[in-house]
Formats: sequence, C-alpha cells, structure tokens
Amino acid sequence: VQLQASGGGLVQAGGSLRLSCAASERSLSSFSMGWFRQAPGKEREFVATISWSGGSTQYADSVKGRFTISRDNPKNTVYVQMNSLKPEDTAVYYCAASPKYLGSVNAYEYDDWGQGTQVTVSS
Repeated sequence: VQLQASGGGLVQAGGSLRLSCAASERSLSSFSMGWFRQAPGKEREFVATISWSGGSTQYADSVKGRFTISRDNPKNTVYVQMNSLKPEDTAVYYCAASPKYLGSVNAYEYDDWGQGTQVTVSS
C-alpha cells in the first residue's frame, strides 16, 4: 500500500497540528497503522498505533494525553492530532501500515511507510 503523509509545519510550543496519512492502491481497513518520528541525530521512535477497526490504540509515554490517533476507513486515511506541542516533538513524522490486527510499537512489524512530514515546534 502506498502512503502519503501530510500536515506537518512550523508551530509554536503549545500549539496543535493534525497529520494525515492517505493510502492509495489498497484499502487500509485490513491494516493497523502507526506513526513514528525521527529527530535529527536520533533513531526512529514509536509515537502511536491504531488497530484495524480503530477500537484499540497505543501511545508512547512521551505523547500520551497530548496526541490522538484516529482513522477513517471509508476515506482510507489515518490521522494524528497533536496538541500541546513541545520543542522536543520536532521531528520528521512517518506513517506506516502493518498486517497485525492490533498494531505494534516495533517499526520492523510495519511493511509499508510513507515519505514523512516535517514537524517543527519553536520555543
């Protein structure tokens, strides 16, 4: 499945952004979806994941309570709403698709990746 992430940008600390991940070629309804991020000089890290149906979600401790992952299967799109952004949230954000029903915190369990969208949070 081809994934296209969008919605990144420059925002002040405390602000909000909503990232979108749109799929083409195949329906996303049979994939769990994840968001990961990679800051300069750091390894890619897990942010959030959502199950096939959207009934199960999981978050990294660093974003819990501030980020919300959701999906709209008829629109073949997954979102992450990011509130109360901090400078340490600055990174390139990637969406990814996994055949696992419940999703995963492990990047190696995702088969398809979007190209990434830059999020920059200024202090």
